Formats: sequence, C-alpha cells, structure tokens
Amino acid sequence: MGEKLTRDVLKGFLEAFNEHDLDAIMGYFADDCVFYMPRGAKPRGDRFTGKTEVRAGLAKRFEGIPDVHYGDDRHWVGDGFGVSEWTLTGTSTSGQRIEVRGVDLLEFDDGGKITRKDSFWKIVE
Repeated sequence: MGEKLTRDVLKGFLEAFNEHDLDAIMGYFADDCVFYMPRGAKPRGDRFTGKTEVRAGLAKRFEGIPDVHYGDDRHWVGDGFGVSEWTLTGTSTSGQRIEVRGVDLLEFDDGGKITRKDSFWKIVE
C-alpha cells in the first residue's frame, strides 16, 4: 500500500469534509472510485462512479446541507479497509435541522486511495 492507512488518514478525510474542501476530499479517492449515498432510489442508495461523478454527488451534499458537519467521530482501520463513525449535523436548504449518527465503510487500493465509500445513516423518527 502506498500511504499507510491509519486512523489519522481517516480523520484527515473527515476534516476535509468539515472544511467543505472538494479538492482535498477528492485527493483521497482513486480514479475508479464508487460512492454510495445513504439515500436514493434503490436500497443501496444513489451511486456515483468515477471521480467526476463522485465530486458532483458530494457537491450536491454541500449544496443541500450548506453547514454540514461531521463530529463525535471514531475510526478503525484494517487490511485495505477503514470504518468511520460520526454524527452529521446541519440544516437543509429547506430549513430542516438534521442530526444523524452514521458510518462510512471505506475500501482502499494498494496506493492508499479510496475505491469505495458506502455511507449509512441512522434514521430519526
């Protein structure tokens, strides 16, 4: 593996999200990456493939929840995978306050880049 996968790498990835820095975020992804959103038209969530689509999908997240923030985070790493647990907070453009507990399941290639990001949210009712 290129860059050693550590909890600090996962924390840096999450911090790039908190800074809403799409360039920094995309630097963590492999060219042939896949991102599954926590919501969508299918049970797996909306799927974005390749850096161009993933970037557009993430931009939609920032547009829909302009003050989105990930906190109260914990991270685990294994052989080519990582797990990040967090609480997402923010306000949608319609004014709805959001606070959900969630997790990202992440797979990495041998160069240390994310090949799959699969996001899950607890649904508050």
